[in-house]
Amino acid sequence: MAIKYTEDHEWLEVAGDSATVGITQHAQDALGDVVFVDLPEVGKTFAAKDIAGVVESVKAAADVYMPVSGEVTEVNEALRADPSLANSDPLGAGWFFKVKLSDLTQLDALMDETRYAAFSVSA
Repeated sequence: MAIKYTEDHEWLEVAGDSATVGITQHAQDALGDVVFVDLPEVGKTFAAKDIAGVVESVKAAADVYMPVSGEVTEVNEALRADPSLANSDPLGAGWFFKVKLSDLTQLDALMDETRYAAFSVSA
């Protein structure tokens, strides 16, 4: 499984033609304590960079963008019930949704961990 990152601080863990999506450690650090998440509808199709959800914290609200085109196949109901999972385990239990990818070539435009680490230092 490969993990890719966006300039909007989403991560996606790719397995075949599916991916799990969440916000990065950098994003949750910038947001502070997450108090609410608005997750997309299962079955809804998004284009890359469409707004797929919202995360609200004590500091700010931020859009969650779809990293690649695809259809939402599952949302993290545990995160909806306990938004603080986005803070305590952003790369694990704090995932936002799963998506069936419609164009695998879009993954080529995303960053690997090394590139994202360098990018996030200046972000």
